[in-house]
Amino acid sequence: MSHPWIDRPAHKAWLHSEAQRLLSFGAAAERPEAGFGWLDNNGLLEAVHGTPTWVTCRMTHVFALAHMMGVPRAGTLADHGVRALLGPLRDTEYGGWYGGINPEDRPTQTAKSAYEHAFVLLAAASAAAADRPGGRELLDLAIAVIEERFYDEKLGRCHESWDRAWTESEEYRGINSHMHLVEAFMATAEVTGRSHWLERALRIAEFAIHEVAADHDWRLPEHFTTDWQPLPEYNTGDRAHPFRPYGVTVGHLLEWSRLLVQLDQAFGAAAPGWLMSDAEALFDAAVRRGWHVDGAPGFVYTHDWNDAPVVRERMHWVLTEAIAAAATLLRRTGDPEYDRWYRTWWDYAERVFVDRERGSWHHELGPDNRPSDTVWSGKPDVYHAFQTAILPLYPLTPAFCSAVGAAPEWD
Repeated sequence: MSHPWIDRPAHKAWLHSEAQRLLSFGAAAERPEAGFGWLDNNGLLEAVHGTPTWVTCRMTHVFALAHMMGVPRAGTLADHGVRALLGPLRDTEYGGWYGGINPEDRPTQTAKSAYEHAFVLLAAASAAAADRPGGRELLDLAIAVIEERFYDEKLGRCHESWDRAWTESEEYRGINSHMHLVEAFMATAEVTGRSHWLERALRIAEFAIHEVAADHDWRLPEHFTTDWQPLPEYNTGDRAHPFRPYGVTVGHLLEWSRLLVQLDQAFGAAAPGWLMSDAEALFDAAVRRGWHVDGAPGFVYTHDWNDAPVVRERMHWVLTEAIAAAATLLRRTGDPEYDRWYRTWWDYAERVFVDRERGSWHHELGPDNRPSDTVWSGKPDVYHAFQTAILPLYPLTPAFCSAVGAAPEWD
């Protein structure tokens, strides 16, 4: 086979151009009052959503990375996000962060969730790595909340959510939040130099993937009781939930595949052998059970425990994670099969997902591969697409914030 696309200067130039295009679109998410808001299909702020914490965190992370890449104005946009996270999005009375604020800058959700706090930690790590004002302060605050309120050192896992005053914990445990905690823990380890964050990430991955997913033939249960018993019928009445859907979420298998390779990179010669074998098994399961399985191109959002598609909408983030996983595995193994998938999925993305007319990517397509809004409306953020565009430009590292500190290979 010819040289992989990820090694071709012309392809890397194309990726760089795509990353710049996404940044230009995402800059419109800045809310002058605080943080970043939700963009509609035309790139206009939807005031009804106010300032979601997870959107603000993702965009702060993206602009911090862009600043380290040398993109003008990205640093000031990252600073805008940091100020919001140190300001109105933070609960100064009880600690931690609200789920968001409304257009009047009042909390829209006072519960404290591990999902949002994982992204606070990620944004803080990237802002600190970029040496932005307030970045280190935000990182110290986020670390303290994770360690004091969420992470159970004995168990090696986290609480899912608390009420505002940290008195009652939700009777649910989820893998989605833990997946993003793994991402944030690796970034925190890179920025602080404290290896126990890598050990924590490994413990979560070992449970979620090497124990649970492997035991279910790589069909990953994501919903659990408080004593970590799987809940296979969870949300059977709300199967298209954007964060806690019923059944197997195909995109998360691909996202975990990438994260396991990054964990393997973090541990180097000391990495457990199962990290790479499990990463490849997850990738294979996602492709076999999720890609082109209903007669049309694309990944279905979810399938059931017998592998039948449930929610057939195509999510942009699933495709971006497929591309990123293929690139990561190709970089790590050199197997040309990953290059074949990498090319296939970028061709598909350009054909149906990349919105050249109005900007960014369509966040969701229907089973007919036309824009849809069954699960997601608008184009809330550029986090997944931007990371996928820049990943092949840099050396393989445990976190994006450390990758962009190295010399770009596309020069």
